[in-house]
Amino acid sequence: MLPTLAGTFRAMARNNAWCNHRLLAAVAQLDQAAFEAPRTGFFPSLRKTLNHILIIDHFYVDALEGGSLGPAAWQDQEPCATAAALQAAQAAVDGRLIAHCDGLDDAALATEVRVHRGTRFQAERRDRLLLHLFLHQIHHRGHAHGMLSGTEVKPPQLDEFYSIAEAPLREAEFAELGWTEDTVWMPPR
Repeated sequence: MLPTLAGTFRAMARNNAWCNHRLLAAVAQLDQAAFEAPRTGFFPSLRKTLNHILIIDHFYVDALEGGSLGPAAWQDQEPCATAAALQAAQAAVDGRLIAHCDGLDDAALATEVRVHRGTRFQAERRDRLLLHLFLHQIHHRGHAHGMLSGTEVKPPQLDEFYSIAEAPLREAEFAELGWTEDTVWMPPR
């Protein structure tokens, strides 16, 4: 167990980034035609689905940081044309989300965030907005994971967060991300 609620959100932010890292590494093995190919899903291709995750992350992470990007986040529905571009852009916004969560304590989770909704700013509690953002990620990563299963690339495991069986792979991926077990489970210094 993590000692604080803020510690749980820090771990969730890293799990989110780790899942994106795993999924996008698998997607990067596809050629461009397979990345763009029509597939069954709410957003009908891997390219469209993964870009949707990215733009909504930009929207909410900006609000969490105190910005006012608002609906301008989705003016370009597909800002990344390739899987490589998506990997870099998603890693950057995931890094911002981790940094935000690392700066939180339990009291900060109950503060309000102003979300620019176009014609107005909506106040939302920070913890609820973070939970919404993580759920959004999980929801659409699930769509992308299903789409990937219809390709020659095996979809990666995304629900074995820190399991014993995944230890060797986890350690290698954590090294790629610049993390250790302590980075995930210990409060920032």
